Amino acid sequence: MGIIRTAFSLMAGTLFGVYLAQNYNVPNIGKLANSGFVIAKHIEENYRRPSARTQIDDDGGVSK
Repeated sequence: MGIIRTAFSLMAGTLFGVYLAQNYNVPNIGKLANSGFVIAKHIEENYRRPSARTQIDDDGGVSK
């Protein structure tokens, strides 16, 4: 009895999701997550501390 109830819940949820996606303006979660990762990567690259091997010269240049 448990597998029938689980299968019915899965099927009903899938059909409801398809109905919503076709009839309403539902955001694309994959695209939203990808843009979030791009923003996080940009912030990380801008605010990351310099590594221990990289040294800043007296004139402001960076040497390795």
